[in-house]
Amino acid sequence: MATTILVTGGAGYIGSHTCKLLHAEGYIPVTMDNLVYGHESSVKWGPLVKGDINDPILLDKVFKRYSPAAVIHFAAFAYVGESVAEPEKYYQNNVGATLTLLGAMRRNGCSHIVFSSSCATYGLPDSLPISETHAQNPINPYGRSKLMVEQILRDYDQAYGVKSVALRYFNAAGADMDGEVGEDHTPETHLIPLTIYAALGLQPHIRVFGTDYDTEDGTAVRDYVHVADLAEAHVQSLKFLAHRQTGLEINLGTGRGCSVMEIIKEVQQLSSVEFPVILEQRRQGDPPILVAATGKAKQLLGWQPSRSDRHTIISSAWNWHIRRHGRLVP
Repeated sequence: MATTILVTGGAGYIGSHTCKLLHAEGYIPVTMDNLVYGHESSVKWGPLVKGDINDPILLDKVFKRYSPAAVIHFAAFAYVGESVAEPEKYYQNNVGATLTLLGAMRRNGCSHIVFSSSCATYGLPDSLPISETHAQNPINPYGRSKLMVEQILRDYDQAYGVKSVALRYFNAAGADMDGEVGEDHTPETHLIPLTIYAALGLQPHIRVFGTDYDTEDGTAVRDYVHVADLAEAHVQSLKFLAHRQTGLEINLGTGRGCSVMEIIKEVQQLSSVEFPVILEQRRQGDPPILVAATGKAKQLLGWQPSRSDRHTIISSAWNWHIRRHGRLVP
């Protein structure tokens, strides 16, 4: 009999890719999503429950109906700037709703959860690459909300035996290799889709924030991970919890950095469009380089990203946006 997994936020970007892989691996993914940022059209591989995880009555109904063996928890607000302007919204949703979810798990005998955390819990790095033992000192409410949940999960493990894997993503990027789902945020803030929009004529230019960093070309460097590789890490985390029964915090990155200008040049080369690039001042709080140490994921999960080279990430994203928007420029 197939194992059921409750996927909160499963109509979103990483959640939908993970549901596709869960289905391919023989699981039944049950998506619970309030569709504030997720898309009903992205739920293709299992049932959809429309609703908010801050609703304990609905959660109890979902647990009783589907009896999930574990939860993969993506549901969260994730705009850094908004979190600074509206911290109450972020703490209520990202922390408060997670407590409601954990309460429902306990009431219904579900003791495994894979949590979508973030490298934002580290803040400005003191050393590179960033390992899981690096001090966590987030610089915005979004990062603090993720760190709070990590601590809550440790406490729930100690007190109640709820076992978790917290996956600290670096930069999720790319799209499903079959073109079935992709990155579709409103508003969009991520570099790769914004650059593709410029190539497609959907926006007039791309802005680069900071060209005087101590990096090879002066622009900020980030560790980009293909979303399908991230999905694999979630499935492998479920298997880890089933067999090892212990909690973990793990980075998900490649250990390689890619600069803003390298991304832009790759899109220009792929699209054959020389769209305008506007150079701006640095944004406050943006570190020059964020790159993950990846040994723990490989050692404990057996996870090695196989699609996270720059060309594969950008070409998969390009192909998905072409299917979605059509090519609007010669």
